[in-house]
Amino acid sequence: MTYKAPVLDITLALNDIAGLSDLIDEGLMGELDPDLVTAILEEAGKFASERIAPLNRQGDEEGASLKDGEVQMPGGWREVYDQWCEAGWGGLACPDEHGGQGLPVLVSMAANEMWQSASMSFALNPMLTQGAVETIAQFGSDELKQAYLPKMVSGEWAGTMQLTETHAGSDLSTLKTMAVPQDDGSYLVSGTKIFITFGEHDLVENIIHLVLARTPDAPSGTGGISLFLVPKNLINSDDSTVERNDIHCISLEHKLGIHASPTCVMQMGDNGGARGWLVGQETRGLAAMFTMMNRARLAVGVQGAAIAERAFQQALEFARERKQGCDAQGNETAIIAHPDVRRMLLSMKSKTAASRAICFMTARMIDIAERSSDEKTRVDAHAMASLLTPVAKAFSTDMGVEVASEGIQVHGGMGYVEETGAAQHFRDARIAPIYEGTNGIQAIDLVARKLSVDGGQAVRTHIASLRETIADVAASNLPEFGDTASRLEDAVSALEEASTFLLGVMGDEVSIALAGASAYMRLFGITSSAVYIARGALKQGRNESGPVSAITLARYYAENHAIQAPGLAKSVIAGGGWVTSDMADALTG
Repeated sequence: MTYKAPVLDITLALNDIAGLSDLIDEGLMGELDPDLVTAILEEAGKFASERIAPLNRQGDEEGASLKDGEVQMPGGWREVYDQWCEAGWGGLACPDEHGGQGLPVLVSMAANEMWQSASMSFALNPMLTQGAVETIAQFGSDELKQAYLPKMVSGEWAGTMQLTETHAGSDLSTLKTMAVPQDDGSYLVSGTKIFITFGEHDLVENIIHLVLARTPDAPSGTGGISLFLVPKNLINSDDSTVERNDIHCISLEHKLGIHASPTCVMQMGDNGGARGWLVGQETRGLAAMFTMMNRARLAVGVQGAAIAERAFQQALEFARERKQGCDAQGNETAIIAHPDVRRMLLSMKSKTAASRAICFMTARMIDIAERSSDEKTRVDAHAMASLLTPVAKAFSTDMGVEVASEGIQVHGGMGYVEETGAAQHFRDARIAPIYEGTNGIQAIDLVARKLSVDGGQAVRTHIASLRETIADVAASNLPEFGDTASRLEDAVSALEEASTFLLGVMGDEVSIALAGASAYMRLFGITSSAVYIARGALKQGRNESGPVSAITLARYYAENHAIQAPGLAKSVIAGGGWVTSDMADALTG
């Protein structure tokens, strides 16, 4: 099945939901204009559809392989990656002082969605490189920036982040990788890191690893962690490589999905230590790494929307072509004529739109926080971006898995066999709720950290903004909206009730709040995305933008998914007591 980049849907979401065109009119986006955005997205969509998408199935079947200590990518991948770099796609949102184009996060995430839909495995490499560039640009010394950023921005060199160890996954306080200072200002790094995406591959000449490690006298816990730049190959002053550093891939994980994305076990120190350089301040490495991780979490949320889009497109095409059953007149018909298949397709389409909306709204807030000239506007936008980031990551990736699963169901038995390709989307999607902080951790972050900042002011501001859109939907008097406004108000009221409850128990009954965190995450995502979709539908009115009108999609989502909100609120408020009860304690044996 071929993939066609949904440039129109993405453009409408950017402008009508995330307000990119308004930000351009306000002068917040520099010299960017709507025509340029359209041109960028059309070209990005063309490259994704015509060059990257054909690699997806072949990459899944062939996979990455480790031979003689070197990771080999599937055939043809290096050629397409080189073309991707030559077209300048790697530098979309990178700083212009290092050769990037300095475009808004909104635009880069829109393009990123198309790369991820075309091939999630392919897009993981530049996604991590982008995060490494941002971290080095913010925390690296001038020498490190000059030596590494130009070729990383161009895509000639790639980047990774190395956090996890066999005993230190989500809890990094116990990591053991050691960095010993040298007289020349460098460090010798020794240790083993696992689950390192694109830790080794043959797409580029050099890979720049950002490694969390401890210095000999550092305190225990997360307060003793530093961040180091460790290149695969050491370089001369003219950026030419001179010798292989003491860092190697010793094995590849055999995974459920994303087979063409090498997940590496990386070993440092077999020959004395890998030479590295401190990024930022010593013992402040985790804070620096979170710069990379937070942007990566948004990008992973975009993966959820991307894989949902790919699964929906395939299911829609299959449903239009597959003949099964008869219509009311007894004529053989395509399965798309059957009400339950239409229900599944509407569910897939609306969940995809919901995921995209959450991610783009998060990107909007990041852009405002970074670009506004008004300090209060920047502070408020930063608070909103912080609130939305865990939701974008967790909610959107959950939707990606659900939509891919529904896509298999649309295919019936044919979806469960590999030949149709529907199963790959499900296998690929399943990793996204796990990496870059599991979705349970994102829910804890939302409830324990983001919700209570400034006494909950950000969430109150968010709820007030949602209600403004609901009032606009009600005032539109468009009969096509049906009960959308009332369903949205019910959902927002449920979000408000659950938020108030959590803010009240976080001080003395933290365990009860955390027991309801995942339900609250779901409630927050469903409610916010339902209102965002309705906001876009208001802008588009009765205009058709694809197989389903915007109003139809907003109404379906409000009347079939947003109605879950009151039940989720009850789970948040009452469910925590059960999870922390003596009966649940029996689970621990």
